[in-house]
Amino acid sequence: MSEQYDVVVIGAGPAGYHAAIRAAQLGLKVACIDAGLGKDGKPALGGTCLRIGCIPSKALLDSSRQYWNLQHQFADHGISTTGAKMDVGTMIGRKDKIVKQFTGGIATLFKANKITAYYGFGQLQPGKVVKVKQHDGSEVELVGTSIIIAAGSDSIELPFAKFDGKHIVDNVGALDFTEVPKRFGVIGAGVIGLELGSVWKRLGAEVTILEAMPQFLAAVDAEAAKVALKEFKKQGLDIKLGAKVSKAEIKKDGVHLTYNDGKADQSLIVDKLLVAVGRKAAIKGLLADGTGVKLNDRGQIEVDEHCHTGVDGIWAVGDCVRGPMLAHKGFEEGIAVAELIAGLPGHVNLDTIPWVIYTEPEIAWVGKNEQELTAEGIPFKTGSFPFAAVGRAVAMGEPAGFVKVIAHEETDRILGMHLVGVNVSELVHEGVLAMEFHGSAEDLARICHAHPTLSEAIHDAAMAVDKRAIHKAN
Repeated sequence: MSEQYDVVVIGAGPAGYHAAIRAAQLGLKVACIDAGLGKDGKPALGGTCLRIGCIPSKALLDSSRQYWNLQHQFADHGISTTGAKMDVGTMIGRKDKIVKQFTGGIATLFKANKITAYYGFGQLQPGKVVKVKQHDGSEVELVGTSIIIAAGSDSIELPFAKFDGKHIVDNVGALDFTEVPKRFGVIGAGVIGLELGSVWKRLGAEVTILEAMPQFLAAVDAEAAKVALKEFKKQGLDIKLGAKVSKAEIKKDGVHLTYNDGKADQSLIVDKLLVAVGRKAAIKGLLADGTGVKLNDRGQIEVDEHCHTGVDGIWAVGDCVRGPMLAHKGFEEGIAVAELIAGLPGHVNLDTIPWVIYTEPEIAWVGKNEQELTAEGIPFKTGSFPFAAVGRAVAMGEPAGFVKVIAHEETDRILGMHLVGVNVSELVHEGVLAMEFHGSAEDLARICHAHPTLSEAIHDAAMAVDKRAIHKAN
């Protein structure tokens, strides 16, 4: 016996639960399938982001930042303390409590919107049928007028550094250490590697990050990456670029790594190793034969600009399709597809998706960077302004970093904004908004910004595009 729904969503991560809730708001009968389990072994909605990604990592980043400030910044404010200690168990417990609050919140929203949740693994069959193998061992078939695949992504595992959950871990393991590792190794200087490397460095670990690429944060504006790297090295993060790891062996005294620095093989011994070399679409077992859904050469589900697979009534959103693997990108795609299914307009502009790395200082950007525009032959002009000249940033003891605005040389239209500094994860949205409304650097420069605020750096950077920043020698 099959259950019939207007919309069946596979996956209750950021893309999936947004799609399910929006579809239900629009009066459609919705089912959502998710295989995720919490630390207590019970079903937990929210996907990687809520359970083992965005939310728990930010909780640990905040806890570790408090501890770091206590040791390194409080004295500047006249606050003294002795014998400060970090109880790792309490920190992890706080993180788990936050995760449970948010995963439980999704369950509450599902009930409020009359969405039927199925807990288990969903496989798409031909004919818009989804077979669900539930956690209790039973099976159920769901038939949807429309199917939305939001299966998410998994960590990429290296063949020579298999996850064992204890010595060699992915982001899941690195969020749950019971004590601070003395020597913490990371393969990959991307978002996950830098954020979790920062957490354990602040708590006292010796952190070595091995990055195969010769350039630091190649996707980031080169000037921003240079400024950030300088700050990370000041904090004691040992970031080795052009370091290609070839071997990881677990021995009694730790994980023995072999890497080549471009000149010769080098060795490194760490107590814990985080492999953070990227993520891949979670498609294993997702598609039965004959569905007609195709994969691209990266193993992602092929979709058009509206997230349609080309198979009638079947859509795909989030990490399992093209575009940045970002929760908020999945949010917008899930909502857009739900609205398209209901006969409304729906669209996501991938060119104005903001990116953030939640280190200290934070790194954020939207749009094109200088190297991309140069490669594409697009004429541009830039204006930048340092936080060291912003009164609020200095008063906060956070003078590191800057804001850069990039505009078209002829039309003055904003093409990108790049920020390094405190709270730039919030500030970047001025750039997103300006670009969505096709704003110019002059538009941004003529908008009054409150004083003293961090946002003044954006105002002055926009003014600097035309060499008229007040607080900077142009």
